[in-house]
Amino acid sequence: MIKKTIYFGNPAYLRLKDKQLRIESLTEGEAKTASIAIEDIGILVIDHPQITITSGLIQLLQEENVALITCDYRHMPQSLLLPIEGNKIQQERYEAQIQASEPLKKQLWAQTVTQKIKNQAAVLNKLQINADYLVPLHRNVKSGDSDNCEATAAAFYWQHIFANHLSGFRRVPRTQGVDAPPPPAPNNFLNYGYSILRGTMARSLVCAGLLPTLGIFHRNRYNAYCLADDLMEPYRPYVDAIVHGMITDYGLVEELTREHKATLLRIPTLDVNMEGEKSPLMIATQRTAVSLVKCFMGEQRKLIYPEL
Repeated sequence: MIKKTIYFGNPAYLRLKDKQLRIESLTEGEAKTASIAIEDIGILVIDHPQITITSGLIQLLQEENVALITCDYRHMPQSLLLPIEGNKIQQERYEAQIQASEPLKKQLWAQTVTQKIKNQAAVLNKLQINADYLVPLHRNVKSGDSDNCEATAAAFYWQHIFANHLSGFRRVPRTQGVDAPPPPAPNNFLNYGYSILRGTMARSLVCAGLLPTLGIFHRNRYNAYCLADDLMEPYRPYVDAIVHGMITDYGLVEELTREHKATLLRIPTLDVNMEGEKSPLMIATQRTAVSLVKCFMGEQRKLIYPEL
């Protein structure tokens, strides 16, 4: 069953009742209530300072492996809450993950970069932008991407993907801190979409019994989701394609509306192609995570990623 992504952007009281998420809100002076089965939820987004959520509800959300995302004053995803235990045999899988050799991790990263560049090329081709420059790059990624093909491809990709809408686009990740200026559009669309993608991948890793902190390539003492950042790389072009379509429809805007967010919150249910079959993106991330487990356990040598 495909799990739902639930978004709350207005004042509400969220509590647990009969193993369901009970929503109590006040709209236009009228009290309204609704309920959602927690087992149907995959991601829950909290985006208002006047939302109250009970500890009992949080506890059951974590038992059901629900990724709980809270947003900052700019309404951008800021924090991610996941359960400590997401798999019955995770100690065994933690050990395999920790003991993975550097040559193995370098090979897995090369596979990841290869598929990311192939998917970037597919996005450009669908936009009728010549992507021949990327072909030799994804065909010649070495172990650990020692030639930095990822960065070379990224420079070309970002130079061209939004060229019809603006010139000189520069990719700017989400800025931190109250005084930090927001990055210019369409970085706001991209950052929001990547945050939802990151939460989806982190949830899949926890469900698979892996530590999302220990990456195969990303290493940052301040980053609790290095492995999620690794495995989401080939999925990023799906978000880029959605954002390109949003810019075409809505133009370049500095503030995301409810309609914009609704589009980006559908990312986990987006259909992707994996091994010749269509699958919702959330299911695909689970398959990617399980394939990584099998690589760590020595049961296979190749990660499974979607192909655009």
